[in-house]
Amino acid sequence: MSLRDRVGVPALRLWLTLLAAGVLVCIDGHARASQFAAPVNARRPVDDDDLRRWLENMVGHHRFSVDEVHQATGLPPAEIESALKRFGITAGSGPARKSGEPLLVLPYPGGRHPRIGFLDGAVDPQRETKISVFTPWPDGGYVVADIPEAIWSNLGLTYLAHTHVPTVWSQQDAELEQLEWQRGDDGTLTCERTLPNGIRFGTRVRPRVDEVRMEMWLHNGTDQTLSDLRVQNCVMLKGAAGFAAQTNDNKVFAAPYAACRSADGRRSVITAWEPSHRAWGNERCPCLHADPKFPDCAPGETVHLRGWLSFYEGRDVRAEFRRIDATGWRRHAAE
Repeated sequence: MSLRDRVGVPALRLWLTLLAAGVLVCIDGHARASQFAAPVNARRPVDDDDLRRWLENMVGHHRFSVDEVHQATGLPPAEIESALKRFGITAGSGPARKSGEPLLVLPYPGGRHPRIGFLDGAVDPQRETKISVFTPWPDGGYVVADIPEAIWSNLGLTYLAHTHVPTVWSQQDAELEQLEWQRGDDGTLTCERTLPNGIRFGTRVRPRVDEVRMEMWLHNGTDQTLSDLRVQNCVMLKGAAGFAAQTNDNKVFAAPYAACRSADGRRSVITAWEPSHRAWGNERCPCLHADPKFPDCAPGETVHLRGWLSFYEGRDVRAEFRRIDATGWRRHAAE
């Protein structure tokens, strides 16, 4: 005897209706849970002041959408929209840079991947190594400097600012704590990390009117000399208007300098690090690299690197390299 014969047509119809409703509720429930689940790499603001600062950063300057803010913070969209209204923050409402002021440099907030392509080579990028340097041109956007993106040593891949290939620490199932940039009263950004084996490294960023000076240091807290200390420092071009073409044909590499020309050839983004290891670019990202190398470091010692980032208006970028050299940035730490 069939189910229809046993329970009757009306009862069967009711049962099927209830079953369908249950399935829909289940599906809708899963969809809602998925919609409002915090993204893997999200960081919730610690209080209302922190929320305002990050919204000014994300929306006022980076022009994030509500979904991108959600990806960065894990906050529900309705809560984000309410906070934006409460604080009076809209896309692009951040104060414009005035003549004579230092270049605008902000911690990169995450939530929007700084690459166009080669995304599988930078899964879950961490924001504590990344800064946004806004161009001096109206509506010119920004570049994202990842400093450092990676550090190698005789121990292996000692640090990586995203997930891609195994590091010394992932092979030991050791998780590194999340950090944030610290801003000084003079606008300087600093971030320092201590690794489980006692290696300590940090970055300091000093915005100036015409350039951004950078320095990195590494302290050897182990009992063995560290060698082959190669650093990968990346400048990603996705957010800079006119610089995001996925090609290396628009780039000039003359170590320690690496530069990218705009689509019209009138402007350039320039970066450099010293002591230099190699200058190159990845056309898929697209990005610039002026990768440095720390000197070998004995136990208890600290070694240093110096860096530069600037924007150039003109067509003779190699002449600009010579002008930058004349500033003496290679010999002196930023002050």
